[in-house]
Amino acid sequence: MSKERTRRARSRRAWRGIAGVAAGVVLVGGGFVAANAATTTGDAKKAGVHYPVDKKANGVASVVSAANTFLNTLDSDQQAATVLDFSQANATAWSNLPCGSTCRPGIQFSSLSDGQLAAAENVLKVALGSGKDTGYEHVLETLKADDVLASAQSTGSGSAAPTDGASSAPSADASVSDSASASASASADASVTPTDVPTGAPPSGGGGGGLGGYGSGVYFLAFLGTPSADGTWQLHFGGHHLAVNVTYKDGKVAGASPFFTGVEPTSWTDDDGTTHAPMAKFRDGLLKLTSSLSTAQLAKAKLSESFGDVLLGPGEDGQFPATKEGIKAGSLSAKQKKLVLEAIHPWVADVDDATAKQLMKTYAKELDQTYVAYSGGTGLDAQGDYVRIDGPSVWVEFVCQNGVVYRDQVHYHTVYRDHTRDYGSEFSFS
Repeated sequence: MSKERTRRARSRRAWRGIAGVAAGVVLVGGGFVAANAATTTGDAKKAGVHYPVDKKANGVASVVSAANTFLNTLDSDQQAATVLDFSQANATAWSNLPCGSTCRPGIQFSSLSDGQLAAAENVLKVALGSGKDTGYEHVLETLKADDVLASAQSTGSGSAAPTDGASSAPSADASVSDSASASASASADASVTPTDVPTGAPPSGGGGGGLGGYGSGVYFLAFLGTPSADGTWQLHFGGHHLAVNVTYKDGKVAGASPFFTGVEPTSWTDDDGTTHAPMAKFRDGLLKLTSSLSTAQLAKAKLSESFGDVLLGPGEDGQFPATKEGIKAGSLSAKQKKLVLEAIHPWVADVDDATAKQLMKTYAKELDQTYVAYSGGTGLDAQGDYVRIDGPSVWVEFVCQNGVVYRDQVHYHTVYRDHTRDYGSEFSFS
C-alpha cells in the first residue's frame, strides 16, 4: 500500500473510530430545517436520489460533482440529513464548542462507511485545495488534533490546571453576548473558565456521538441548498475548533467566511516522530507582523480592552465594532504592509486558490484603510494575548486561551470574517 493510500485509510478510520456510531441528526426544534425530509420503516433503507456527476468538471462545477458523488453514496435518510435549506438559521448554526449535532446541522462523520467517508473527504479536498498549506490539509490536521485531545481526555493524560489568569472578556467598551464563544469573566485579573468545555455528561472514550465530545468522528457535513453550478448554496462543515462556510452563487465563490479555526494541543509529536502544529503558520504570520512594530507603533496599536476569546465568534454575526481601533496600515512602511497581507493569508488560503487570490487582491487594495491591534502581550503564548486585523472587508482575530484538557498550556481560537461577504452576503444582521 502506498503512503498516500495508507494516510487516507488511517484518516477514514480515525473519523469513524472516535465518536461511536450515532447517526447525524438534524434538530428541527433547534432551527435546523431539512429541505427534503424522508422516513423509513423497519430496518430497510430507502435508496436516495441519484445526483448527476461530471468527472471532467472544473472550478465550482467540480465541487458540485464531488458533492453529488458523495450524496450518491447515501440512502434517503442520510441525504435528508445532509441537504438542507439555505436558511439563516442553518447557515449560522456553527460553533467552536464540542457540542455535536446540538449546535450544528449535517451528517456526522462517525455514522459513515469507509466508502462514504472517502467521498466526503474528496468534497473537502476539491473545495478547499489539496496542496501544502491548503484548507484541506488544515482540516485534516485540525481533526487529528481533536483525536489527540479525545485520547488525552479519555486516558486522563492531560496536564495540570493553569495558573495564569487573564481576562476572559473585553473589559472596556467592547462587549460579547452570552453565546457559545462568550467569555466567562470581564475582570482583567479574574480566573478564567475555558469556553469550549463540553456541557452535560462527560463523553465516554473521547466522544459522545451526536451529543458531542472530542474526536474526528464528531464533525458534520451539510450542503445548504442543493449543490449547483448556477444556483446559491453553501458547503457547511465543522466540529470542535472548526467551522468552514463556503457560499457559492452562480458558479462562483461568493463568500469564504465565517471561518473559525482553533486547536488544542497547539503541537504534538506522533509515535513515528512526526510533529504537528496545525496553526503555526497562522500564529507565525502575526508574530512577524507585531515584532516589526516599533515601540511607538505598538503603543498606538494597543487596545484598552482585554480578551479571553474572539469577539466575533459563533452567534456574533454582523457585530463588527462601529469604530476601528489600533494602528492604521496606511501609516506603516512598505515592508510592514507586506507583513500585514502575509499575516492575513493563512485564513484566506483555506479556500480554493482562485478565490483566495481574488480575496487577497481586494484586501491589498483596502490595505491602507486596514487596522492592526493587539491586547495582552504580543508573544501569543499566554492567556489573553490577542491580535486583530480589521479592514473595510477583512476581519481576523487570534486569541490565546488556557487549555481545557492540556491545562498547563494555552490553546488558540481564531476567526476570519468579511464585513461584506460572510455567508455570500445572503443575510442581513443589522
